[in-house]
Amino acid sequence: MTTTRRMTTLLSLTLLAGVASAQNFQQGPPPPPPAYGQGWEAPPSQFIAAQQRGYHDGVEGARKDFDNHRPPNVENRDEYRNPRFMAPPDRHDYRIGFREGYRVAVQHIYGRR
Repeated sequence: MTTTRRMTTLLSLTLLAGVASAQNFQQGPPPPPPAYGQGWEAPPSQFIAAQQRGYHDGVEGARKDFDNHRPPNVENRDEYRNPRFMAPPDRHDYRIGFREGYRVAVQHIYGRR
């Protein structure tokens, strides 16, 4: 009888440990670091949604150009020249945001002031 009781206790503890560790995985990813999305990488607060997306894409475009050892030129970015994924009325605002995000990122990434 004591062997059965020990096995039951051991099994119960094992199941509880598994449930406790599974709960940690269900919480989702950790929060971003405090500086994430702030500073020069954040679009100006007065930008509308299309400009904010453009700003973010411009920052990413400048990073890609730098990583691929290309000279910085916003006109060479396909997503700036032809933003087919944006509705036609929003394309102008997207390009405004893109150009600004690209300019700011180039200043920081390439070290140009």
